[in-house]
Amino acid sequence: MTTSPGRLLRDTIAEGTIQVPGATSALVARLIEQAGYEAMYLSGASLSSNILAVPDVGLFTLTELVQQATYLTRSSNLPLIVDADTGFGEAMNVERTVIELEAAGVAAIQLEDQQLPKRCGHLGGKSLIEPAAFCAKLRAAATARLNPDLILIGRTDARGVTSLDDAIDRAKQYLDAGADWIFPEALASKAEFERFAKEIKAPLLANMTEFGKSPLLSLQELSDLGYAVALYPVTLQRVAMKAIEASLAVIAAEGSQESILDLMQTREELYELLDYAVYEERDKSLAAGERGA
Repeated sequence: MTTSPGRLLRDTIAEGTIQVPGATSALVARLIEQAGYEAMYLSGASLSSNILAVPDVGLFTLTELVQQATYLTRSSNLPLIVDADTGFGEAMNVERTVIELEAAGVAAIQLEDQQLPKRCGHLGGKSLIEPAAFCAKLRAAATARLNPDLILIGRTDARGVTSLDDAIDRAKQYLDAGADWIFPEALASKAEFERFAKEIKAPLLANMTEFGKSPLLSLQELSDLGYAVALYPVTLQRVAMKAIEASLAVIAAEGSQESILDLMQTREELYELLDYAVYEERDKSLAAGERGA
């Protein structure tokens, strides 16, 4: 890739609002790209639940996040937005977080203004750090990045803790501190999405997560409101888990998977997604001793 991931993502949203699904694995990342999407997302909630089977309360480590991000960026050419939660500590820890994730090839790093232990953005019981403390983290992040095209996303959870007014005020401070884009979490109505967009003059992310506080607005609605990104962070995981649950029940009840073969990705489809033939050809070339294979 000759264009940096951050520049590619910046150029992409300049052309219009984009839909960004959450990638639960490297294979899913490749399928997202094959389906024609223009970016992908690594959700902290998905990493916690899908990979570690723990709740989204800040339990995964920076090392685990960087490893998963690396799997995704190596498997797909799509720019990756990474949910880095609270940055794994204070300002100096955020510097390290940015250094490691930028080296992993991500396009954008999302940081949030919750206190630890953090909570899912659509649950109660959240606490916020002071705006000044989060601004220090954003300044640290901006200083640590090597490429100014790497996008820093400031997420505020204030709407679910204090008020919409506080979320707007915090967003303005976060932009002044170095955030490039803003992610207002858990807005409660279309009217709140509209007001936020009118008051914050920066690219905005809308979290279209299911079963949460926010209405599920369409791509057209979000585009009309001026949002840059519609996020679907856990959608694919939820669909896959329900399919797995149903399939397990069928196998147990019927004693065979025969009746659900038409619901499966075939062996041929999987191999095509994996570029299996390319690996076979390279293996043959290496065995034949060809140089540069």
